[in-house]
Amino acid sequence: MNSPLKQTLHGRRRLSTVAMLVVAIILASLTPSLGAVAQDRRAAKPIIVLVHGAWADASSWEPVVERLQEGGYTVRALANPLRSLSGDAAYVRAILETVPGPIVLVGHSYGGAVATNAATGNPNVKALVYVNSFAIDAGETTLGVSGPDSALNAPDPTTVFDFVPATLPPTAATDLYLKKSAVFTSFATGLSADEKAVVTASQRPAALATGIEPSGTPAWRTIPSWYLIGTGDQIIPPEAQRAMAKRAGSTVTEFDAGHLGLITEPGTVTRVIEQAARATVG
Repeated sequence: MNSPLKQTLHGRRRLSTVAMLVVAIILASLTPSLGAVAQDRRAAKPIIVLVHGAWADASSWEPVVERLQEGGYTVRALANPLRSLSGDAAYVRAILETVPGPIVLVGHSYGGAVATNAATGNPNVKALVYVNSFAIDAGETTLGVSGPDSALNAPDPTTVFDFVPATLPPTAATDLYLKKSAVFTSFATGLSADEKAVVTASQRPAALATGIEPSGTPAWRTIPSWYLIGTGDQIIPPEAQRAMAKRAGSTVTEFDAGHLGLITEPGTVTRVIEQAARATVG
């Protein structure tokens, strides 16, 4: 037979258990789960869409993607076909039409020219970000805008490119590969010798049409833009970038980087993308 003390303690334990259950139910009804908080956090942010440049693929954005995802952003790093400016822009435009807004569209190098054309007329694209990139105008070409100081515009193109097929003169469909010397001395500055060797071996070719096809109406005429200028860029010289940024009315950040600043200085690139993202929801 239980003593009165044991009965009292047992009753108190039952009351305590009931009270704890009630409190837990109340807290569960008032406090969203951590998953819901994370989901709401992402829902409040624009989607970041990244477009890589020539002689690269979407993996070039990896350090930036990791940082943006840590910041709670949904990120899409697209596969830029590198076939022609109009065709590549049409491909990216089709993808953008499947992405719910708001969107921050980011282009590196030739990817900026593609973004400039792909975003035109899309109301979901709220901001453009150019990273060592081409913010070209209607009728301009990427090789033309890069100017005579660009390492791409050497007097003898065969010292910069390998042509596939090798038949000269090349056609718009001819694939261009960067020679190892061009990768090491101008394209991939800031990387180690081993990293440059990987870039050389794994580069994706760009058809000549990507450099010589005129641009259409640029999206930066109606969409606010941000521009990161690598002061050590030998592919798109800083002065060419500054001129394009000024014409587009971009918010400019200059950083001590070569053409592959998205790899060598991903923290700076991420911060500018986040600035543009905050401006879209401000």
